[in-house]
Amino acid sequence: MWRIWLLFDPRRALIGLFTFLLVLALLIHFILLSTDRFNWLGAHGTPSAAAQHMSTMPDAAKP
Repeated sequence: MWRIWLLFDPRRALIGLFTFLLVLALLIHFILLSTDRFNWLGAHGTPSAAAQHMSTMPDAAKP
């Protein structure tokens, strides 16, 4: 394993790896933001079906 680092400069290899991972992470996040289901920043007009059936108080505690 140590012979691999004799072929590559560790600083350049790690900077390249981190740059690739940053670009990949940004790409995945922008792809998710472009969808309606996973866009957590956009304002959705209607709440989800699960949120429509939620109540703030249980039925037994309502006056």
